[in-house]
Amino acid sequence: MGNGVREGPVEFQRDVEPITARIPAEDNQEKKKVLNSLMSGALAGAVAKTAVAPLDRTKIMFQVSSKRFSAKEAYRLIYHTYLNEGFWSLLWRGNSATMVRVIPYAAIQFCAHEEYKQILGNYYGFQGKALTPFPRFIAGSLAGTTAAMVTYPLDMVRARMAVTPKEMYSSIVHVFIRISREEGLKTLYRGFTPTILGVIPYAGLSFFTYETLKKVHAEHSGRAQPSPPERLLFGACAGLIGQSASYPLDVVRRRMQTAGVLGHTYSSILLTMQDIVREEGLVRGLYKGLSMNWVKGPIAVGISFTTFDLTQILLRKLQHGPALDR
Repeated sequence: MGNGVREGPVEFQRDVEPITARIPAEDNQEKKKVLNSLMSGALAGAVAKTAVAPLDRTKIMFQVSSKRFSAKEAYRLIYHTYLNEGFWSLLWRGNSATMVRVIPYAAIQFCAHEEYKQILGNYYGFQGKALTPFPRFIAGSLAGTTAAMVTYPLDMVRARMAVTPKEMYSSIVHVFIRISREEGLKTLYRGFTPTILGVIPYAGLSFFTYETLKKVHAEHSGRAQPSPPERLLFGACAGLIGQSASYPLDVVRRRMQTAGVLGHTYSSILLTMQDIVREEGLVRGLYKGLSMNWVKGPIAVGISFTTFDLTQILLRKLQHGPALDR
């Protein structure tokens, strides 16, 4: 142009290229992270639920009946079920529905928790650092709520299969068909409200306790990562606290889920609670089976958290080498 200024897009193009080249790489890393969380969560849920399947089914059968719970009665129920339905039915009746629900539930819950931690970390300015207590609780509650909303009908089906004889429902699909035909599709979401109200403290306190114990351990031991037995112990504490806080709502949702096949009618959470307390008492009704849950819950949650963490570490080592740990 005659003014001595050199024109041309070459330098500008060189400056832009590194930025545009980084975007696909960052997208791929985020996709790998989400996929790793989904896979680790799915495995964690499957392993944990399989380990406690007989205790879980026994707990549900007590929750939906008016029988008093005791260790002696639990043993009689397990033995009676074994004589009438056989060993494999005792262990796995309703477990196919449990796996169909638990695998997506755990995958979504753990993956959502990782994402919510990142979102809340960015919002509160804790990028790459441990969240403070309140955001830590919120991340767990949101993760549990997200997973419950997506997978609830499968939980309903699993509860029905756990408390009915083999002749009534032959498969998961059969449960869906009969409920839809005889009781209506909305029945698949019966007990949804107490489920969500129970999941908020349960998931919130479970994730909060586990993450807090890992943080305290790192600060006092000088080790960045706890050992597998320590992870199991932290998870067990998390399960004990979370399930104890939300247990009455767990009893209520099971009653509402199975009302159609057990001859009861429960129209709301409060009326269900009133009926249970009137017929069975406050502690014996709303906390029925809690002592069994204190055995089952910590084992399941401890296995779940530990399996998730160790699987995450393994997948990251396979992808990036041994230098990266969770």
